[in-house]
Amino acid sequence: MMRARSSAERIRPPAVAGTFYPADPDRLQAEVEKFLAALPVSDGTLPIAVIAPHAGYVYSGQVAAHAFAALRAERPKFERVVVIGPAHYVAFPGIAVPAADCFATPLGRVPLDRDALARLDDLPFVVAANRPHAPEHALEVELPFLQTVLGSFALVPLLVGTATPDQVAQALERLWEGSLLVVSSDLSHYLTYDSARRRDAATAAAIERRDWASLGPDDACGYLPVAGLLIQAERQGLQARRLALCNSGDTAGSRDRVVGYGAWSFAVG
Repeated sequence: MMRARSSAERIRPPAVAGTFYPADPDRLQAEVEKFLAALPVSDGTLPIAVIAPHAGYVYSGQVAAHAFAALRAERPKFERVVVIGPAHYVAFPGIAVPAADCFATPLGRVPLDRDALARLDDLPFVVAANRPHAPEHALEVELPFLQTVLGSFALVPLLVGTATPDQVAQALERLWEGSLLVVSSDLSHYLTYDSARRRDAATAAAIERRDWASLGPDDACGYLPVAGLLIQAERQGLQARRLALCNSGDTAGSRDRVVGYGAWSFAVG
């Protein structure tokens, strides 16, 4: 049964518009479309899940576009998208869901799927908390890409604090059927260019062999969401396909201290 909304819609406003990506809707739309247009048309393989980076678009926007490009030809396919990533600013135990009716970006509002979120109500590690979501960029920066390639959809936004990979997998399992899963994560942080390339190559190989247990916080800021996805990918028989792998030394900025970025899609092997 659909829950009735209150007359005053609870909106989570954009936190990083104008810093991580353009605040002007026309500029933002043009930038996202430029990233997508630089990539070839999909081969028709529809991903069930993707991993995408979440830095400012000047650094990781083109890499992120690889994760979403395959969805362009499948616009009506997904009505619900689970976006899960790490909390960068507020510490908390478990997985946080917001008390909101929608997330806003310069491209418009995205309604939350409160009925889907209700499937998590009996999991003791899932907490209702707005404070971790308020300043967080990890989920927000993925939304303009999704708004562009999917049009309308319902959102399930999950932030991971001090949870375990198995807890993340439990939450994803409750939401798996009928959802597109977007795991938001960057890779290594602040290594030299060559060191980052080596570490990120090892992380990419672990992702592609679904070796979630070998991942740690030095490999990816979103290693817990990634690990939970890999557990589910193993259970569902999904294969990871590498779409892009580079770092900020390849896109913008110095090569003295870089951040790694990768994009993967997951589909039935």
